[in-house]
Amino acid sequence: MTDPRHTDIVENWFEAAVAAEARRDWDAAISAVEAVEECYSVAPERHDAHLWHMDLLVKARYLDELAARSETDVHARRRLDRFLYEDGRDRDLRQRALHGDKQALYFLVRLLRQRGDEAAARRAVAEIDGTDGYALELAMRP
Repeated sequence: MTDPRHTDIVENWFEAAVAAEARRDWDAAISAVEAVEECYSVAPERHDAHLWHMDLLVKARYLDELAARSETDVHARRRLDRFLYEDGRDRDLRQRALHGDKQALYFLVRLLRQRGDEAAARRAVAEIDGTDGYALELAMRP
């Protein structure tokens, strides 16, 4: 038999998640969203919940969990890379790029150029993947 409390949580997940996020109760918000989220779901609300889940992991600073998910989940990878860029974490971006994460490389180049260090951006591309045309273009932009 289904636990009626679980049914209420699933039925009221959105309201519960919004309320928990408003009070910065990240664990409660994550639990509410996790109950319904589904990566690449045909149901738009489930896919949106999955993206929201990735955002909540960042807000909660559960970066290790996000990094673990990023091994198999493109949304987790994208969200983690974007957070690292926004937070100015060039070392972390470099490590991810060295392990084959192309988006991390692009964010690293953008970050270095944003700091005004064009030479470092070009060196990073040369060291990590000198054959990546887009990374080269980003590094060489005037």
